[in-house]
Amino acid sequence: MFTGIVEELGEVTAVEQVPNAARLTVRGPLVTSDAGHGDSIAVSGVCLTVVAVAGGEFTVDVVHETLQRSSLAKVHVGDVVNLERATPAGGRLGGHIMQGHVDGTGVFLKRDEQGLTTFALPKKLSRYVVEKGSIAVDGVSLTVASVTDEEFSVALIPTTLELTTLGRNTPGDLVNLEVDVVAKYVEKLAMPHLRAQGDNGGTEERA
Repeated sequence: MFTGIVEELGEVTAVEQVPNAARLTVRGPLVTSDAGHGDSIAVSGVCLTVVAVAGGEFTVDVVHETLQRSSLAKVHVGDVVNLERATPAGGRLGGHIMQGHVDGTGVFLKRDEQGLTTFALPKKLSRYVVEKGSIAVDGVSLTVASVTDEEFSVALIPTTLELTTLGRNTPGDLVNLEVDVVAKYVEKLAMPHLRAQGDNGGTEERA
């Protein structure tokens, strides 16, 4: 589990294509300080498993499914990424509950002088995004300021712009999105009951 509080900016130092996956090596002295084989590190919001650690760098394999759903398919050597270690049991929940399981990608559209930043939102995800709710953008926990079926906006403080990749975005850049997992579970649990109501005209038989 992660909370969306980025610990450091890492740099991609190697990209290797392997069968059905891409192998990335990322420089991150802080997140590798206590990392070992099998640990989880979120790379721009994508939960990845460490397969090797050496000299302040760690290596991860990104499978085809993840490449299809995230911006990591387009990552290159020299790119800067947001890094966060998994939250320890009893640790602070500084942002919101995140799994590092990216739901899809959005597109950076614009940012005004006050830091209000707007991203295009895939229609299939719009129902999970609500005003004043939480969303993860490239692994950063953010509060939604406004939302439509096609885009959403967040207000970014100077610290977030400085310490994460969000301050480096230019129009057209892809970003990884993870919606609130609680909303998805509620939808799945409620759907059979909503369908049942629809089947009997919106009324239920009561004893």
